[in-house]
Amino acid sequence: MDGTVLIADDDRTIRTVLTQALTRAGCRVHATGSLAQLVRWVEEGRGDLVITDVMMPDGNGIDTIPAVRKLRPDLPVIVISAQNTIVTAIRATEADAFDYLPKPFDLPELMARSGQALSRRVRRADLRPGGDGAPDAAAQSPDPTMPLIGHAPSMQGLFRLVARVLNADLAVMIAGEPGVGKTMVARSFHDLSDRREAGMATLTSADTGEDAIQRAGQVAWGGTLLIEDPASFDPGAQARLIGFVESWETGTDRAHAPRLLSTTGPEPQADLAMGRLRADLYYRLAGVTLNVPPLRSRIDDIPPLAAHLLARAAAQGLPRRELSDEATALIRAHPFPGNVRELENLMRRLALTAAGPEITGAEAQAALGGAQVSAPSSVTPAPSAPRPEPVALKPVRAMADPAFGDPADMRLARSVEGHLQRYFDLHGDQLPPAGLYDRIIREVERPLLQIALDATGGNQLRCADLLGINRNTLRKKLTELNIEVTRRRKLM
Repeated sequence: MDGTVLIADDDRTIRTVLTQALTRAGCRVHATGSLAQLVRWVEEGRGDLVITDVMMPDGNGIDTIPAVRKLRPDLPVIVISAQNTIVTAIRATEADAFDYLPKPFDLPELMARSGQALSRRVRRADLRPGGDGAPDAAAQSPDPTMPLIGHAPSMQGLFRLVARVLNADLAVMIAGEPGVGKTMVARSFHDLSDRREAGMATLTSADTGEDAIQRAGQVAWGGTLLIEDPASFDPGAQARLIGFVESWETGTDRAHAPRLLSTTGPEPQADLAMGRLRADLYYRLAGVTLNVPPLRSRIDDIPPLAAHLLARAAAQGLPRRELSDEATALIRAHPFPGNVRELENLMRRLALTAAGPEITGAEAQAALGGAQVSAPSSVTPAPSAPRPEPVALKPVRAMADPAFGDPADMRLARSVEGHLQRYFDLHGDQLPPAGLYDRIIREVERPLLQIALDATGGNQLRCADLLGINRNTLRKKLTELNIEVTRRRKLM
């Protein structure tokens, strides 16, 4: 790499590590713990790239970007932040940041993004009208009280995609399991978009008459219409909805037609294939599909999310509580089939029932309903430590197969069996969609490879040895599943 990099971060360790890494890569580096100093360097014409933290002693790094843009429109800015929320990602995108990375970040990934910024620079065909260096309205919007936080790559990918399509004239379908926060994501689209001053209306299967759809369209005119689980609408309701959408799209005032958002289950294509959702409605609603990950696929997000939900409960008038280390470990080990909704209910229950300001492990165990969740009695395991094995919420039949003689194997087998049984139970008297075997294998294989790679620091040889497969087989699987591999070490 070639160029001068300006670093602004109040953490001396991060400044030192980034300075050393960028210097070794061939860059010249100026590092500071002050945004004022950063702006002075930009005014002097220094720097080909800025890397800035968000929360600084003398201001907000994102709020400084417009001033940098005014001084140097072509100067790329990479934002790094421990504020791992959807609002941070959206604000960084709307402030025209070149990129955004959450802390703790992967040093090789940051170096790669820096190399891209230095080689391409930022080319802006036009700047925002009236660019006077002040944050725009979206940046000044209050942070919504939503549990949309997360450092997991799946959540950060979701945040980036939301930021990119936030104000696009495009219908968005939000897919995921029950309780993952699909409606929260939908509301964030409205609350953080250019349409937030207009209305937002919601249609459910209980309100699909012609009058109800017309009223919802009027409320959402110029704003947002959220359609909850359109596959649950009867055929007549789906036909009526299509008629209204067509009239909005072709009307004389179509520029103010509602933006369409919809929520659906984790397999919208299955709804389409089984005829539960009309194809002409599906393709009107699925301009882009966002997949909200289940909580079990982002285990490391559970402790900060639990703390966030306890703080939110306190803001709503419940007693202020904190989780002890033992309670945190127990909750982290729980499978949470009800996802974020289940976690929020659990935190509110603990806020009400805990005897003191710190929630004990025994209180957490009792609130979990006596589920057999094993966790260490000390601190929460570090990311590099073996992950606790989740255990099913409800008892499942005993497994007498000699192949499951080892206790650890039995716990894992019971957990898998419990999740599969719940999946069948969700379909009631109906069978799941055809192709179940390949779908289950695919859904298990991807997280298994990702977790194994994460545990081995991206070392494919160690990962293949851990999995007990040939290295070439591992490489083939990674290519087939489009899994990106990065050798890294973590920066805290």
